[in-house]
Amino acid sequence: MRLASIFQSITGGSDVRFQAYDGSTAGPSAAPVSIDIKTPEALSYLASAPGELGLARAYVTGHLEILGDVHAGLSRLSEFSLRELPWLQRVELLRFLGRIRLSHKVSPPPQETRLRGLRHSKARDQAAIAHHYDVSNQFYEWIIGPSMAYTCAVYPSPESTLEEAQFEKHDLVARKLGLKPGMRLLDVGCGWGGMVMHAAREYGVRAIGVTLSRNQAEWAQKAIVEAGLSDLAEVRHLDYRDVRETGFDAVSSIGLTEHIGKAKLPGYFASLYRKLKPGGRLLNHCITRPNNKERSLSGPFINRYVFPDGELVGPGYIVSQMHDTGFEVRHEENLREHYSLTLAAWGRNLESHWEEAVEEVGEARARVWRLYLAASRLGFDRNNIQLHQVLGVRLDGTRSHMPLRPTWLS
Repeated sequence: MRLASIFQSITGGSDVRFQAYDGSTAGPSAAPVSIDIKTPEALSYLASAPGELGLARAYVTGHLEILGDVHAGLSRLSEFSLRELPWLQRVELLRFLGRIRLSHKVSPPPQETRLRGLRHSKARDQAAIAHHYDVSNQFYEWIIGPSMAYTCAVYPSPESTLEEAQFEKHDLVARKLGLKPGMRLLDVGCGWGGMVMHAAREYGVRAIGVTLSRNQAEWAQKAIVEAGLSDLAEVRHLDYRDVRETGFDAVSSIGLTEHIGKAKLPGYFASLYRKLKPGGRLLNHCITRPNNKERSLSGPFINRYVFPDGELVGPGYIVSQMHDTGFEVRHEENLREHYSLTLAAWGRNLESHWEEAVEEVGEARARVWRLYLAASRLGFDRNNIQLHQVLGVRLDGTRSHMPLRPTWLS
């Protein structure tokens, strides 16, 4: 059984080169992407956990390698299906994989996590956030750039730089919220404080940000001091549910909803509603499913390696929950293509700092990130996931205090 040829058959990768530990090769030698099945353990991982989890384990541990454009290579491997093989060859391969699994037993790599405790309790949410964010601020800076904005950017044009696009994202949120000097903003899930500092610096707003990541809060507070914004901006290491202040003019939630959990969304929106004064606005920016029919839980790779306990719902569900909480929804838009561009930029940043990243966090974790960025980009490309901004207002009686037409369009 020539493994390279088998892999080529089941992926349909005629423009990809395959090579395997048995010495077999398939595909053009000058192909832009080469997939190397380096050891029997790679097959054992694929056999023991079919689909994305087995592929992730094989790649993270280095038993399977993607050489060249990882995004392009992953698009081929994601089409992996034994249905493409003739029935007799399929049976033979399954038997072979069974023997490999028994003779080359493998365990999940240590980068894989399974959380304990009640899902979306405060303690478990803290552990989930720490797993993803409390890695290394330097590592994140190499990937997401000087803005330290780890959410979908908004590209004024395809030629815009990542930093220009992140500035535009923060400014778009500010414009939608109608920020003006002297207003008070609460930014929940504030990351490294990008929105908080933008609101203070560009709009003279008094802004409080909260994050469950201690690393983020410490970095953000230092950046606020260095920027001379301490009189207006503050970032706290705090659960959004524990914010005591109320009467905010605006609340921004940029990339937090994905961590809340579907069952907790009514309470989440009710909490943010109570933080606003009448006439105050909420801008909710989050990744969603393309519809309300698919399961909300993240896939096994994302759940175990990247965002434990992440849940994605459809945009209609977000809008309905906001309405049912009491918000009047005034605007909604899908920024799916913008996230694909953002992830491509992050991927290029990682490759340009690859050796430094490996030294900082270890090769296995760096490989997790390389795979995650490519897989997420593929998901947005294929419309498996989307990014929606929904703007709502807490009415002042029956008055919205909203402009008759959007004033935030550039």
